[in-house]
Amino acid sequence: MQSASERRRARQRPGDRVFTGTATGAGILILVLLAGVAAFLLIEAWPALLAPDEKIPGGEGLVVYIWPLVFGTLWAAVLALVIAAPLAVLIALFITHYAPRHFAQGLGYIIDLLAAVPSIIYGLWGFSVLAPATTGLTRWLEDNLGFIPLFAGPVSTTGRTMFTTALVLAVMILPIITAVVREAFVQTPRLHEEASLALGATRLEMIRMAVLPFGRSSIVSGSMLGLGRALGETMAVAIVLSTSGGVTFNLISSGNPSTIAANIALEFPESSGIAIDTLIASGLVLFAITLVVNMLARAIVNRSRDSSGAN
Repeated sequence: MQSASERRRARQRPGDRVFTGTATGAGILILVLLAGVAAFLLIEAWPALLAPDEKIPGGEGLVVYIWPLVFGTLWAAVLALVIAAPLAVLIALFITHYAPRHFAQGLGYIIDLLAAVPSIIYGLWGFSVLAPATTGLTRWLEDNLGFIPLFAGPVSTTGRTMFTTALVLAVMILPIITAVVREAFVQTPRLHEEASLALGATRLEMIRMAVLPFGRSSIVSGSMLGLGRALGETMAVAIVLSTSGGVTFNLISSGNPSTIAANIALEFPESSGIAIDTLIASGLVLFAITLVVNMLARAIVNRSRDSSGAN
C-alpha cells in the first residue's frame, strides 16, 4: 500500500516538478552567491587581517581603523530608523484608516515613488537644501539642550552633521517601511475591526486593539528592511556627512564618524596595496553586520508573528 508522500509524488504533474526544481535551484543559488561573496571578501581582506599594525592606514591597527566606521554606520542607521519607523506607521495608518480613498491612493503612489529616487539625488538635496536649513535648529538645540551630550556642540556652520545625515537616511528608508506596514494594515481582518467598533471602541482604540497587533510582525520586518538600506547607504552619506574620524555621540558638530560604505567610496580610488585590503576588510565587517541584523530581524519577526493576531 502506497504512503501519502508516494501518492503525492505519483500525482505530481511535469509542470509541478519543473516549478519545484526551479524554486529549489533559485534558493540554492542565493546561498551559493552569498557564500561566494563572503569567500571573496575574506580572501581579499586576509592580507589586512594578518598585517602588522604599522602597515594599516593610520598606523594603529585594523581594529582601531574599523571601529569608528562601525560605530558611525550603526549610529547613523539607528538614528534614521528611530525617525522613520514611527513616521512610517503613522503614514500607513492615515492612508489605510483616515484618508479618503481617492486621496489615500494618490498619497500611497507618492510615498512609493520616493523609493525610486537615486541616492545621489538625496545626497545633493541633503547637501544643498537640508544642511543649510538645519543650522538654525542646531544652534537652538545647543543653546537650550547643550547639557545633553547629543547636542553639546560646537555647532557646525555648514550643517553637514550626523543629524542631517540621519534625516536624509530617514527619508530614504521611509517608503520601504511605509509600503510594508501599509500592506499589513490593509489586510487586517475586517471582522476584527468591526467587532471592536461594535463593542463601543473608538477608532483609535480599534487601531490599538485590532490593527497594530495584527501588523506587529510587518512593522518589525519593514523596519529591519529599512535598517538594512540605511546600513549600506553610500553616496548620500558621502555627500552630506562631514567626517573627522573618532567616536562621538554629538549630532550637531562638524566632528563626525564616517560610515563603512561611505569611507570605502571616498578612499578606494586613491588606495593601493594594503590600503585596499583594509577597505575590503571593513566591507567584510559590514557584510557580517548586515547578516547579523537580518538574522535578528527574522527571529524577531517570527516571535512577533506567533504572538500577534496574524495567525
